[in-house]
Amino acid sequence: MSSAARVAAIQLIARKSPVAVEAGSVNIPEMFGVNVFGLEQIRERLPKAAYESLQRCMERGESLDVQLADLVANEMKLWAVERGATHFTHWFQPMTGATAEKHDSFVDVDFANGGVLMDFSGKALVKGEPDASSFPSGGLRATFEARGYTAWDPTSPAFIRETRSGATLCIPTAFCSWTGEALDEKTPLLRSAEALNKAALKILRVLGDERIGHVYPTLGCEQEYFLIDRDLQVLRPDLVATGRTLFGAKPPKGQELEDHYFGSIPRRVLSFMQDTEQELWKLGVPVKTRHNEVAPSQYELAPIFERTTVASDHNMLTMEVLKQVAQRHGFHCTLHEKPYAGINGSGKHNNWAMSTDTGENLLEPGSSPEQNMRFIVMMAAVLRAVDLYADILRASIGTAGNDHRLGANEAPPAILSVYLGEQLTEVMEGLISGTSGASRKGGTMQLGVTSMPTLPRDATDRNRTSPFAFTGNKFEFRAVGSSQSPSKPMTVLNTIVADSLEHIADEVAKRKDQGLESAVNDVIVEIFKTHQRVVFNGNGYSQEWHKEAAGRGLPNVPNAVDALANFGAEKNVKLFDRLGVLSPKESESRMNIQLEAYSKAIAIEGQSALSIARTMLLPAAQKTQRDVADSLSATKVHGLAIDRQSERLGDMTRRIEDFVHCIDELAEVFDKCENHDGSEFEQACSYRDEVIPAMNRLREQADHLETLTDDDYWPLPKYRELLFLH
Repeated sequence: MSSAARVAAIQLIARKSPVAVEAGSVNIPEMFGVNVFGLEQIRERLPKAAYESLQRCMERGESLDVQLADLVANEMKLWAVERGATHFTHWFQPMTGATAEKHDSFVDVDFANGGVLMDFSGKALVKGEPDASSFPSGGLRATFEARGYTAWDPTSPAFIRETRSGATLCIPTAFCSWTGEALDEKTPLLRSAEALNKAALKILRVLGDERIGHVYPTLGCEQEYFLIDRDLQVLRPDLVATGRTLFGAKPPKGQELEDHYFGSIPRRVLSFMQDTEQELWKLGVPVKTRHNEVAPSQYELAPIFERTTVASDHNMLTMEVLKQVAQRHGFHCTLHEKPYAGINGSGKHNNWAMSTDTGENLLEPGSSPEQNMRFIVMMAAVLRAVDLYADILRASIGTAGNDHRLGANEAPPAILSVYLGEQLTEVMEGLISGTSGASRKGGTMQLGVTSMPTLPRDATDRNRTSPFAFTGNKFEFRAVGSSQSPSKPMTVLNTIVADSLEHIADEVAKRKDQGLESAVNDVIVEIFKTHQRVVFNGNGYSQEWHKEAAGRGLPNVPNAVDALANFGAEKNVKLFDRLGVLSPKESESRMNIQLEAYSKAIAIEGQSALSIARTMLLPAAQKTQRDVADSLSATKVHGLAIDRQSERLGDMTRRIEDFVHCIDELAEVFDKCENHDGSEFEQACSYRDEVIPAMNRLREQADHLETLTDDDYWPLPKYRELLFLH
C-alpha cells in the first residue's frame, strides 16, 4: 500500500454522486411495519381468542400454550413466504455486543407424495438449538458443553430481513445454556422489566392506585455514528480492524468552527439517510430525527420511544442497517465511541421512563395532587438508585471504546450524578427543609391530596454535561457508548430502580398507621436527605465538579477495568439475585466476559499499531529521510548553506529513532501481556497500565512524523481526508 492508492481514492471520491433513492413514491403509513409480523398482521390472521391470548403474551409476558404456538407458527410462515422468505432464524443477542443468527429453510421432505413442503412448527418457533460453545460464557460452562437453547420472545415481534438474493424471517429470542443460565443480553433485560413491573405495582398499590395492571420501562435511543468514504476506510488497517484510527496528526481544520452541527446535510449522506430510514420503517422502527452532529462526518439518528425490550431489539437492528446501507452508498459506518483523536466521539443517549397499561407515564409530573405524589415518589426512587448503585451503573457502560470519550469535553464524566433542574431541585430542598417544597414557579408543593401547583414539563434548561439528566418526563442516560447494546445499561437501570421502589413501598407500609400523606412525606424526605448528594445541576466537565464530587463522597471510576470489577461486588451480586435478574454465577460470568472483551480489544489495537508502524509508517518516514539526506549531499557539493535543512534532517532522524524505540517498547510489553497467566481482571489491568501507554507514546511519535514525511510517501489517508471527503 502506498500514497498512490490514497490519491486514487481521493480522485474517485471527487467523481461520486449520491445513490438514487425513490423518495418521491414513499408512503410512510403503507411502508411502516410492512416487514413485521406485528399485532395488525396477527389480528388479521388469528381467531379473536388466539389473538387476545397472544396479545397478553406480548404485552404482559404471559405464558404461551403449545396449540397457540402451532397456530402462530403456521400463520407466521404463510405471511413470511408470501413476502418471499425462504428461511427463518432465531435472532438473538449473545454477550459479544452483536447479534447472532443461524438460518434454516422452511423446506421439509414430503415422503408420502415426493417433493418438498414448506413447514414451520410451533416447536421450531418456540425453541431452537444453536451451538453455544463458541459464544462467551464467562466460565458458566466448559467449551465442550456445546448445547444451548434459543427461546422465542413474544414481547418483540418477528420481522423479515430482505436482500437482493431473498428474504429471511427473523424471530427475536432469548439464549440460554442447557442448565438454564442466561448466555445473552436479552434474558436479563426481560427479567429486569418484570422486576420493575412488580416493584412499581407494589408501590402503586401502597399509594392507593388499583387501576394500573402493568408497568413497563420505555426507551428511546439517540444513535450517533460516523461515515467514512469506503475507498478511504479500506486503506486504513486500523479502522478495518479496530473501528478507530490508531494514528493521525491533527488536521488544519477539525470542529473548531462549529459549522457542522445541525448544518446542511451533504447530498450523498442525505441519500444514505433516506435509504436507511426506509429500511427501518419497513422493519417497524419508528425513526424520527436525522441531523449532523458536532464532529465533521458525524451524524445522529433517533427514534420515538418504545417498550424497552422492543427498543433494544430495534437499536441492534438500527446499527446493522446503518452498516449495511452505508456499504450500498459507498460509505463505511463506524459506531466506535472515538474514531478520531481530538474530535468528538459518539454516544447512545438512552431516554428511559416507566409507562402503564392505562397509557400513563409515571415520570410525568402531572396536573393533579395524586399524580404529583406519584411523580415525587418515582423521582426519589431514581435518585436513591443512582446514588446507591452508581458503581454498577458505571460498570454497565464500561468498554475500551467508551474510555476514550467519558470525561472529555464531549461526553459526561465518569462520575454518576443526576441533573434535576432548578425547579425540581427546589422542590426537593423545600421538602427537606419542611417548607412544603416551594417551587420557582410559585405556590407550594405538597405530597397530599390538597391543592398544589402543576409541575410544568420544561421548567428548566437541559444539561448536556450530565450523565443522567431529567428532561421533562424521562431520564436521559447520556454516558452509554455508541457501539453498545442498550440491553445491559437498561437491565441495570430497571433493576436498581425496582430495588428502590420496593424499599419505598416497604418503608411507607411500616408507617401506614400515621396516614398515607404523612408516611410518604417522611420516607421521601429521608431519601432526599440521604441521597441529595447525587444531584448536580452545574458543569460536569469542570475540574471544580471533580473536587466537589470527591468531597460529597461520589465514586469517580475513570476506566472500564476498575468499573467492570464492580459487577462482582457483593452488594450488586445480592441485588441481582434477590430480584431474580441474574444469579451469582451469571453476574460473575458477565464481569469476566467484559474484562476479557476489554483485553481482546486492546490486544487487537496493539497488534494493529505494531503492524502499521513497522510496515507502513516507518518505511514512509525513512524514504523521506533518505531523500533529504540525498538532497543535502548534492547541495553540499556546490558549497551552499544547508544549516536549516541539516537541522530538519537531524530532527527527523531523532524522531525516527524514537519511533523505532517505541515500536520495540510496545512489542515488549505486548508480548508480556499476551503471556499473562493471571485472572481476567489482572490481565485487563496489564493491558490498561502497560499496552495503552506504550501505544500512546508510539502514536505521539508517529503523528509528529506524519507532519515531517513527504505527502507522496505517507500511505494512510489523513484526517483532513477522512473527515471532509464524502
